[in-house]
Amino acid sequence: MSTIIIYGGTRENGNTEILTELAVKGLDVERIFLKDFKVRPIEDLRHTAEGFYDMGDDYSWIIEQIQKHEVILFATPIYWYSMSGIMKNFIDRWSQSLKETNGDFKREMSLKQAYVIGVGGDEPHIKGLPMIQQFNHIFNFIGIPFEGYILGQANKPGEIVHDKKAIEAAGLLLEELRGYSYIEQEQ
Repeated sequence: MSTIIIYGGTRENGNTEILTELAVKGLDVERIFLKDFKVRPIEDLRHTAEGFYDMGDDYSWIIEQIQKHEVILFATPIYWYSMSGIMKNFIDRWSQSLKETNGDFKREMSLKQAYVIGVGGDEPHIKGLPMIQQFNHIFNFIGIPFEGYILGQANKPGEIVHDKKAIEAAGLLLEELRGYSYIEQEQ
């Protein structure tokens, strides 16, 4: 299955990116670093006669890239006990896709599988759970199967390599994703 990673971090080679790259090591994946694109905040025009308009940013292009893949990895640092602002801003815009496509966005996204990888420095295995619940609610609403998540603990750059449980979980996810790739090649 083809895979895309949506990175919500702002630090190049940050802990979330390091952990996520371990989970896809050797796989052919597409990577979208939200920090490198312009995604304007949502203007909620769902209930206006005119509806949404083209905001002149990269949001639609990113959605087009996602539509090409079966597996989506959402990788975000845990900022203030939730996903990063740029990740939340991107997901907020899904309201626009829902309205503009008359349900096609929801149907297309329901055919995908989602994983979340998050890294934080303040007890992320406990305090990161609200973020996981938030993603779970988002995926349930859209109909995307939520296949799993990894939470890692790190603060300073590179510290994630000391979280052995997170590194092990990334290895298990890699095996799972490789299994999908192997099954796809066999068919």
